[in-house]
Amino acid sequence: MTPRTTVNELDVDQDGLHALVQPRDDVLLEDLKSADPSGHDFHFTCAEGPFVAYDRTLHADRLDGGGYHVREEIVWDIAIPLWGALFRPLVARQLRRTEPPEVLDEDQAARQAPWWSPPARLDARSSSILSMLCGLSMLTGYLGTTITQTMTYAAKEFGASTAQQGATLAAVRIGVLLSLVLVTLSDRQGRKKLLLVCAIGGVAASVAGAASPGLVALGGTQTVARAFATALAVLIGVVSVEEMPAGGRAYAASVLAMTAALGAGMAVILLPVADLGIATWRIVYIVPLFGLPFFVRLARKVPESRRFVRPHGRATMRGHRGRLALLATAGFFGLLFLAPVSQFQNEFLRSEHGFTAIQLTIFTLATNTPGGIGIVVGGRLADLRGRRTVGAVASIVGAILLAVGYQVSGAALWLAWMAGTVIAAATVPALGVYGAELFPTSLRGRANGLITLAGVCGSSVGLILAGRFETHFGSFGPGMAILAIGPFIVAALVLTLYPETAHVELEVLNPEDALEAGAVAITPPML
Repeated sequence: MTPRTTVNELDVDQDGLHALVQPRDDVLLEDLKSADPSGHDFHFTCAEGPFVAYDRTLHADRLDGGGYHVREEIVWDIAIPLWGALFRPLVARQLRRTEPPEVLDEDQAARQAPWWSPPARLDARSSSILSMLCGLSMLTGYLGTTITQTMTYAAKEFGASTAQQGATLAAVRIGVLLSLVLVTLSDRQGRKKLLLVCAIGGVAASVAGAASPGLVALGGTQTVARAFATALAVLIGVVSVEEMPAGGRAYAASVLAMTAALGAGMAVILLPVADLGIATWRIVYIVPLFGLPFFVRLARKVPESRRFVRPHGRATMRGHRGRLALLATAGFFGLLFLAPVSQFQNEFLRSEHGFTAIQLTIFTLATNTPGGIGIVVGGRLADLRGRRTVGAVASIVGAILLAVGYQVSGAALWLAWMAGTVIAAATVPALGVYGAELFPTSLRGRANGLITLAGVCGSSVGLILAGRFETHFGSFGPGMAILAIGPFIVAALVLTLYPETAHVELEVLNPEDALEAGAVAITPPML
């Protein structure tokens, strides 16, 4: 795009001029390139920040009555493809000045990061890669929610019971074994190649699901689709962690989660077509085909991860088994509850509260959309204050509210789901980054695949138990209350055994990579 120009004109005194000629340290860090001998003309460029173009010139004219008239011109453009339209107004506002900035002494001086940016400043490469990963994340969100949203309608066409639905949803998760193979390959062949394979494979399997003659065939196609979608999500998270600065990894996880939710929301918005006919739910599975060229272009544009390209050793799981067991256990118990809560939402609302497809869409959008608040706040707090407290508190409070949502009706149902979603969403950036942070480059894909496998096992057990509990009790509420013990176990593990990784470089957490790069090894946090 053509660079934008922001012009600021101010009348200032000597102190105000002094403040204006200091290099900016907010969304970017400036570098003073030149200043004329008279001290009234200055030229700054971007030393560090998410800009593809940046040039600030400042000219000061002395006023007759004292002071100066300053004209500041900034020519700029940001390195945020796809989502630039959302951030350009925010950057423009940040660059706009109506008065000189406050001058801080050395003890007070600190980066003044705007609320919408990560605590650690991104450069042009990292912001561009994160932006493209967010685009791919939409596909993972869509593919990951299609069978969840349409299962109740597919079961109606095929005459399947609630127990059969639960069994199918659990069986679909067997695809995680294929995901494990794919992400393990990425540790040897690179992340970039597998991103493309997973995007194409996921869309192809989704389209095949539209032709399913029965529940078994639908489950089979969605097993493959989920496998590619899961592997794609894991790889996106790995690349993100390998590219982001130490103080921005949770922020990256939060925006990736939001764009995945946007993709899932697209599937939700399409859900009303299921009420048009007995088989119209199949349309939801065909839609990703129209976006395939877009996702293929994105996958091809993402460069290979800089930490994968950088020399790194071939580590083994020996010495990392404790970390793997800890994160796998937490993943199992977390999804033991969260999977059935989300997967049976439509069946619960349709069968116990009589919701139609359009009502399901409205409810899902109304209660899930505010979850973006939890994701953003959770990501920022996790980077600023640390992951452990944020993750533990959000796990417990979110589980309580979501379990309550299955016990109540009317306005209380809507409020419990909305509040529970907002708070539980904070766990995504707070705890979601640990899998990629606590393993070296040569194990990162495989380890995250195994952690995902453990989570899938937990979700499968939870789905089967929830289906059986519903049959036994005649409603979903009691079973969800029992399964809510899972997040309490997660919180206990996080508070007692998880290390704090905020603001710690990956090479410090994983000395194998530091040694290979010629750095001094530092003992990693022990579990």
